[in-house]
Amino acid sequence: MSVTRIRMTTRIFLFAVFLITALKVDAQPLPRAEPEEVGLSTERLARIDRMMQRYVDENKLAGVVTLVARRGKIAHLSAIGKMSVETGEPMRTDSLFRLYSMTKPITSVALLMLFEEGHFRLTDDAEKYIPAFKDMKVFDGLDSAGKIQLTDQVRKMNIQDIFRHTAGLEYGDAASPLAKAYQDAGIDDGMIKLKDLVGKLGTIPLGYQPGSKWVYSYAHDVQAYLVEHFSGMPYGKYLRERLFEPLGMSDTSFGLPEDKLKRYTTLYRAAGDDRAVSYEPPTPGIEPVDTPKNSEYLQHEEFPGGGTGLISTAEDYFRFAQMLLNRGKFNGKRLLGSRTVDYMAMDNLPADMNRSQFIPGHGFGLGMAVLTDPQAFGSMGSAGQYWWWGAASTRIIIDPSEEMVIIFMTQLFPMNGPLVFQFEDMVFQSIID
Repeated sequence: MSVTRIRMTTRIFLFAVFLITALKVDAQPLPRAEPEEVGLSTERLARIDRMMQRYVDENKLAGVVTLVARRGKIAHLSAIGKMSVETGEPMRTDSLFRLYSMTKPITSVALLMLFEEGHFRLTDDAEKYIPAFKDMKVFDGLDSAGKIQLTDQVRKMNIQDIFRHTAGLEYGDAASPLAKAYQDAGIDDGMIKLKDLVGKLGTIPLGYQPGSKWVYSYAHDVQAYLVEHFSGMPYGKYLRERLFEPLGMSDTSFGLPEDKLKRYTTLYRAAGDDRAVSYEPPTPGIEPVDTPKNSEYLQHEEFPGGGTGLISTAEDYFRFAQMLLNRGKFNGKRLLGSRTVDYMAMDNLPADMNRSQFIPGHGFGLGMAVLTDPQAFGSMGSAGQYWWWGAASTRIIIDPSEEMVIIFMTQLFPMNGPLVFQFEDMVFQSIID
């Protein structure tokens, strides 16, 4: 054998070894522990399963996956109920769920990674990087004829405003005076290219002065556009290469390949009062709101968004959340600096800001809610824990004081706040150290 061929064979062998090693690292099971090893009670965690089984038996939930981890180890991972009531397919711990707004924290981390690379400062005016936002006007009430009155920005919207939903942007909900303007702009539930979305937002007046109050909005989609602007990469590609692959999140994506559809849950709609713990059981002539075979949500593969669109599993989202709990590092790979995570997880809202639209006892960081006063909220959670949720009643909680990651995945639309808060209570009552 020639020297050249020996060298080529050696290189091929070494590359194969590298690939096998890399795959083994990504395929390593997540760390597990018996509950008592991490200061939790097995018997008390079992109460979660009993409660969830009761809701399933009463047709209040189709199914659910719950995950509780402490000190970096998963102590509870359970699947209850069905992925699909129609087929009877049982829920599995690796079932795939629509994240809806649990996409948002991932978007914030993506943009913060580019912040750390020096592409912008949080106090930079947004219009510096988004020409469509230049000199946007602000809604200033209606005149006697019901016509919208406009005024100038007292101060320019900056990137920190975009992170914390204080930018003047809205979702154009029916109660807003700007609802028709959002409708006329053709913004349809996020099924739009990010560049086009930002361009259309620039034609709509801001709903309030930047920094004056917190209003849920398309701000995270603007963040996703900024990721594309600063990175020069399509948003979905950036997430895959810079976040999901390093963290081993192989089950998180916009859209799904054919071979994963068998793990994709059916989405059900709540009946009546959306605060009631119930869903509309399928009956002849009534269809679930979104099924694996005909899922509108899968269109996000073509229209990736920063505020909604990702599909994931409880264990995949644990990898992302544990990275944040570890202050930027997971499985030997650092995505963010520790101080950046600390800043993301602290209350970024101005002390004198109007918080009337926000949750009692909470502030808001760079992409997630922050519990500031557990007593005011009636929660056993720790001051400083940060969290968010999704429209299908999913929830992620990161509690640095207790070193815990808590994940709730289900398929109930719209968001059921009492259900997810009750789940939180059931988790914290299991702590015994």
